[in-house]
Amino acid sequence: MSQQSSFDIVSQIDLQEVDNAVNQAKKELSTRFDFKGSKSSIEFLKDEKKICIIGDDDMKLRNLQDILKTRMASRKISQKALDFKTPEKAFEGCLRQEVTLTQGIPQEKAKEIVKIIKDLPVKVQAAIQGEEIRVSSKNKDDLQVVIQHLRVVPLALPLQFVNFR
Repeated sequence: MSQQSSFDIVSQIDLQEVDNAVNQAKKELSTRFDFKGSKSSIEFLKDEKKICIIGDDDMKLRNLQDILKTRMASRKISQKALDFKTPEKAFEGCLRQEVTLTQGIPQEKAKEIVKIIKDLPVKVQAAIQGEEIRVSSKNKDDLQVVIQHLRVVPLALPLQFVNFR
């Protein structure tokens, strides 16, 4: 009898890398000429898994977003993991914006991914297990087809493929 092969689809980010990226962004913020004397700041709230950015005005807030995105990209953290909320007024005319870090695959996205997998012309089983999806098959080549297809499908969250057995 043939052995079942499987892998898991997850959406995770390394919080230590996020912390490193935020620290690099803070360092760049302190050295940039256009931010001299400004109240702009960037803070990583580990417990709440979010980043708080404060800018003096709309332009500085956009510049802070660009700095953050650049630092995240250099740390190999997908832009899809960052959920920018709408800016709100803060103290002394400044703008505050929260950036939520998305981890795990929400139930409705998981159902969408399973439907995409089932529509493929390969014999695989996909099962939702909490915030991840397990895909199994007797043929390893079919699993490779699923991975290659999911890499090109435009989804709103970063996917990793782990535990390939």
